[in-house]
Amino acid sequence: MVPFGGWEMPIAYPTGTVAEHQACREACVIFDVSHLGTVRIEGPDAFDRLQRTLTNDLRKVGAGRAQYTHLLDATDASVLDDIIVWWIDDQVFDVMPNASNTDRVIAALGGVDTTAQRAVLAVQGPTSRRVVSSVSREAAEVGRFKVARTKILGVDCVVAGTGYTGEDGLEIAVPVAGAQVLWDALVEAGALAAGLGARDTLRLEAGLPLHGHELGAGITSLQANLEWVVGWSKETFLGREALLAEKERGVARLLMGIATEGRRPPREGSNVGQGGRSVGVVTSGNFSPVLGHGIALAFLEPNISVGESVDVDVRGSLLAGRVVDLPFVKRR
Repeated sequence: MVPFGGWEMPIAYPTGTVAEHQACREACVIFDVSHLGTVRIEGPDAFDRLQRTLTNDLRKVGAGRAQYTHLLDATDASVLDDIIVWWIDDQVFDVMPNASNTDRVIAALGGVDTTAQRAVLAVQGPTSRRVVSSVSREAAEVGRFKVARTKILGVDCVVAGTGYTGEDGLEIAVPVAGAQVLWDALVEAGALAAGLGARDTLRLEAGLPLHGHELGAGITSLQANLEWVVGWSKETFLGREALLAEKERGVARLLMGIATEGRRPPREGSNVGQGGRSVGVVTSGNFSPVLGHGIALAFLEPNISVGESVDVDVRGSLLAGRVVDLPFVKRR
């Protein structure tokens, strides 16, 4: 158990990180992700509040859908948080910030912090819907990036077809009093308990950013190669002017993937070189259990292209690498 965003979280269960990782790629795991915040935004002005504050355009979706989006700093367009919005019904939204960012999201949007009232269980992997169907057929049928209210084991829950692993799966918000019963039922049905270690290696293979690494102070949506979350057609959102100015002048760095040779993993903070000069820095790196070699996300000079060779300096040893398309491991 380790401290994480004000919570105590398991790195791994007795099966170990690699076994948990492989189980998610091949079958089904369950994560307790209750450390994620939940901010309930509701009422006749809820849509407008979200629309004028967050980067993505809710008009692309609708009630019963989830959307990935960013909250930016108004001055420099840094990503204050990356967020999933669950649009539950016409005037009810659950905004899901990262563990330590709930207060800043409330400061920007208002709303009510309901984090302490529910647990969130993420059931992920190619057999996850089969596992969930053993406790609720309706929950198992919630589609990718869809959101629905449903009863599970007699308890009112909200289910979303979202996750952070690169695999199909569901995230279930369940009242705290019903969380243990639901967890036990899902484990009994075949979900393997998994911790932060596997959650990190899975998201890295999927090329997904982590706030505090690929997103955060001084990092914009454009630098993180996530312009698709920006609704430029909207008249306004927080940080729009600063982000547009960066778009017009061009980014100084761009997040890209690097595959290295051998089992030794690149590490956060490692320098990336090319032809004897520094061209970037690693933000996240690890060994890929699926690919069998090291992988890394790194901010590189924007003129670097996929396919180019680089080297990664890990404590004085140079790892040969190549810039690759993301994700490293594609969903099957």
